[in-house]
Amino acid sequence: MFKKFSQLGRAFMLPIAILPVAGLLLGLGGALTNESAVAAYPFLNQPWLQTILSVMSFAGNAVFTNLALIFAIGVAVGLAKGDKGTAGLAGGVAFLVFTATISGLLERFSAPNATIDTGVIGSIVIGSMVAFLHNRYRKIELPPFLGFFGGSRFIPIVTSLVAIVIGSVFYLIWPPIQNGLVVVGQHIAQMGSIGTFFYGFLLRLTGAVGLHHTIYPMFWYTSLGGVESVAGKSVAGAQNIFFAQLADPHHTGLFTYGTRFFAGRFATMMFGLPASCLAMYHSIPKAHRKQNGGLYFSGALTSFLTGITEPIEYMFLFVAPWLYVVHAFLDGLSFYFADILNIRIGNSFSGGLIDYLLFGVLQGNDQTNWVRVLPFGLIWAVVYYLVFRFAIQHFHVAIPGMVADDEQSVETPSVATSSLQSEANQLIQALGGAANIEQVMACATRLRVSVKDSNQVQQATLKKLGATAVLSVEGGIQAIFGGKSDLYSQEINQLLGRDD
Repeated sequence: MFKKFSQLGRAFMLPIAILPVAGLLLGLGGALTNESAVAAYPFLNQPWLQTILSVMSFAGNAVFTNLALIFAIGVAVGLAKGDKGTAGLAGGVAFLVFTATISGLLERFSAPNATIDTGVIGSIVIGSMVAFLHNRYRKIELPPFLGFFGGSRFIPIVTSLVAIVIGSVFYLIWPPIQNGLVVVGQHIAQMGSIGTFFYGFLLRLTGAVGLHHTIYPMFWYTSLGGVESVAGKSVAGAQNIFFAQLADPHHTGLFTYGTRFFAGRFATMMFGLPASCLAMYHSIPKAHRKQNGGLYFSGALTSFLTGITEPIEYMFLFVAPWLYVVHAFLDGLSFYFADILNIRIGNSFSGGLIDYLLFGVLQGNDQTNWVRVLPFGLIWAVVYYLVFRFAIQHFHVAIPGMVADDEQSVETPSVATSSLQSEANQLIQALGGAANIEQVMACATRLRVSVKDSNQVQQATLKKLGATAVLSVEGGIQAIFGGKSDLYSQEINQLLGRDD
């Protein structure tokens, strides 16, 4: 079950990786073309510049408008075991057939103006169906007179036919589900800030094992995140609503209340976790600080700028899981306080400085209350520093650098003396050799490997090769290599002859 959820989470990362760029285009374009920005900064009032910025805004909005289609393609590609191009094409075609089937049935049998929006759920179902059929039938042999339609050509055909069936089923079952989601979303809204706390707490808690990607899309892209009318159209999902409002030149006032499902991130990622790095650095012996200072500084900077927190969290997760629970509780409180402070900053991917500037500062304080993050963030930094300093010193948490042996575990290979290919070869040997490796994947910061025999995996060697931490799971391991995880995944698959 863990492996299946991990694969789904990794498949989500492919389409989600597009969002920061799309958000950048929409954020800059939307922020710098509105009337208040042009009035405040006269240099923006240039026809050629406004044209460029408008095109940026439309380009970014195109991604979010077609997000369901992108997710269907991404899930199909992410779950396919080979010939991923065919899987992507089949995913796109099947989703178009799926939505056309629903539209045709609505036009034929339902009341005028009736709509069914399956959102990311429909994307997951279609993408998963395509991947299943693709992995099973991509090498099928048909009779000679149908030979042209065999192999990979068979996949778009059969998935389109199945998509018609799935579309018909969704036409029957989705209206009550859609109404139920609205009711659930209304109940969460009625829970107010307490509901926001539980969302933040559970999101961070599941992030410990990389399963958070199966939670937040439900709130960002479905009715669980709210339903609002924007520019005369009904929009469901917290992030969908936020970007629809961002693209609406006539929107005034604070952004959607659904921003509570990401506004709480900024205090933790920009202030809290960097402060925890300082607390950990101050807690290790002075003799070890010089060698480990770069590790803590880079982790803090990554969290502050981009909102990627795993390099920090895996410094203490495995040696003190209870401290991670404390961290998740604090993060839930961050969501709670951001909610009651009416902070309405959106984001495209994470909660670092980049998103804070794009979707907070540049959108204006009257729409986001971004100024309130600063005093709250400073207080949150003090809270995180004191909690982590006390916990580490009082309970003697064995964070990197606490003892001399830890210095070896965080040592990374020199770029000058080790090429990507040689590093990948060393990783293959550390994973028990090519015969022991079943599947290699990667998400934003984790190398996810399925192996035949976990006992053959040399975890100490993986750490010497640069892994911040190594997590043993049923049927394999997850090694935290940060931004190099995807590079390692591609290189290992290429060396193993599995890069098709």
